[in-house]
Amino acid sequence: MRGRPPEDRPVRGHRQPLIVVAAAIVRRGRLLVVSKKAAPDVFYLPGGKPEMDERAIETLVRELDEELGVEPLRPRLLAEVEAVAALEGVPLRMTVFEAHIDRPPRPAAELAHLRWATGRERDLVLAPAVRDHVLPLLRRTGALAPVGPHGDAATAPPSSSGPPGP
Repeated sequence: MRGRPPEDRPVRGHRQPLIVVAAAIVRRGRLLVVSKKAAPDVFYLPGGKPEMDERAIETLVRELDEELGVEPLRPRLLAEVEAVAALEGVPLRMTVFEAHIDRPPRPAAELAHLRWATGRERDLVLAPAVRDHVLPLLRRTGALAPVGPHGDAATAPPSSSGPPGP
């Protein structure tokens, strides 16, 4: 680290948070989650890191287009979440927008899968920020499908790679 001023050197044990903008897209009581090719078994909210001087809403629009080929409709700020990033293991600061989308999503870019989920599926591994912060918030607002006695969706259709059926 020679040659760097002390204020520019990383402090051991202290890391800058990973800044991310993401979308909570709920349709028929299910949340759209995606997995990355680098970790296809872990599901996240669609979104990503802002580019230099990019506003959060601009990041949201760009990332949803790149990852899913969709445009967010009526996005509104849902929450600012702080957690640990699932893959990187570093602090995460995630700005979450609630939004609808203009067409069915299709995974592209670095995405491996997409899934509509209640968050109660036994075979679903969610990133900590989604599991511990976003899902509880969406449950409190009533946005997610009601849960049956066995921990699964009481009335919502089964999850799939496409949007939930009618």
